[in-house]
Amino acid sequence: MFTVVRGFLFIFAKTNDKEMRMKKTMVLRWMFLLLMAGMAGNGACKSSIASNAKAKKKMIAMESDRSAWCRLAYGMAQPVLENMARGTLQKSMQTEFSPSFDNRNRKVVYMETFGRLMAGIAPWLALPDDDSEEGTQRRQLRTWALQSYKNGVDPESPDYLCWGASGQNLVDAAYIAESFLRAYDALWVPLDETTKQRYIHEFQQLRKIDPPYTNWFLFSAIIESFIAKAAGLSAYDEFRVNTACRKVEEWYVGDGWYADGPHFAFDYYSSYVFHAMYLETLRAMVDAGANTRIDYAKYEQRALKRAQKYAVILERLISPEGTFPVFGRSIPYRLAALQPLALLAWHEQLPQELKNGQVRAALTKVMHRMFDGQQNFNEGGFLTIGFCGSQPEVADWYTNNGSLYMTSLCFMPLGLPASHLFWTDQPQPWTQIKAWNGKPFPKDHRWDDDIQTKDKW
Repeated sequence: MFTVVRGFLFIFAKTNDKEMRMKKTMVLRWMFLLLMAGMAGNGACKSSIASNAKAKKKMIAMESDRSAWCRLAYGMAQPVLENMARGTLQKSMQTEFSPSFDNRNRKVVYMETFGRLMAGIAPWLALPDDDSEEGTQRRQLRTWALQSYKNGVDPESPDYLCWGASGQNLVDAAYIAESFLRAYDALWVPLDETTKQRYIHEFQQLRKIDPPYTNWFLFSAIIESFIAKAAGLSAYDEFRVNTACRKVEEWYVGDGWYADGPHFAFDYYSSYVFHAMYLETLRAMVDAGANTRIDYAKYEQRALKRAQKYAVILERLISPEGTFPVFGRSIPYRLAALQPLALLAWHEQLPQELKNGQVRAALTKVMHRMFDGQQNFNEGGFLTIGFCGSQPEVADWYTNNGSLYMTSLCFMPLGLPASHLFWTDQPQPWTQIKAWNGKPFPKDHRWDDDIQTKDKW
């Protein structure tokens, strides 16, 4: 607007005709009035923006915990699943890669996005349909997800995933298999037979990938345990499952912590991978009726107690402000650091030290602290690299913004109905609130394994 007025003044300075100057003076007056109106409008616009921000903040403060979780989960999932169901994810997704990203095939970003997202929201999508706003969103996401699963293994689809193009495929195929295990009847059973056979085939082809001597052993194990459950005991590789179980036992260092391989590193990989995938591998083997040297049921009971101890530790890491310590690699996985708390809450297996209202309140506080008002999404609605906002400098050499959908793993308690005590119990202060406000709180202590195992023969 100021530029236009300056242009008119320049013209007037060059004009000598009296009548023309009078006409242009009238135009200038109108321009001045428009300018004033524009400035007022701009002020009103700024006021409106500020008012809308306050209204949004007030709305967030008033919504229930479950509504806040659903809002975040749906907002995270919708751009991914709607596009992939239409076969446009690879065309439309705004991707982002670590500044130090290695030379692997960059198309792995799409399998990472889809597999990790589905592992997190699968329990939610498995709830029965209802006519609530949440139920409508959930039904829509499930419809998109089922079509997306189909497109992911259809060679004719533009969103066919890059199976076998990189060793990274083993990782993210594992999250797809995990999503099937977490919502078997809702997400696996409804698929057509062609799609099912394609998944089993693609999973089996991944046996050519030699996993590094780390948590990757569990990626092979979760895939094979799913094959055992879905395709039968004759179709899975027993050695890959049992070797992973034995290595995980070797790498357990005590008090709920696993080392990521032969050497311990202080990071969140006990959260990201070990506790959840180990428990779910063992449960799938029990469900499949596998009879091997390993007593899967007994191993599962011991692994559960370890996960419960680790959950006690995680809950104590959450500050009164809803923050938790940032350490170790893969920190852009955000809420995935708290996955064991979410998993045990969903399975109704929280340790007796932790109450439903306490865990829900702590996790909700973290979600608000991390996602309210922060730049965690790009213009297309896809996650950005960072921990609390856009922070590309924290990326590792293998990080892309598909990797970040690990954060959805914290949504698993949405798989409990709204009437469950996890959602209806009154919010309770978690340990750090009690400790820093002079209130009584439970002491912590070391947990020893009290279940011993040996080969059955």
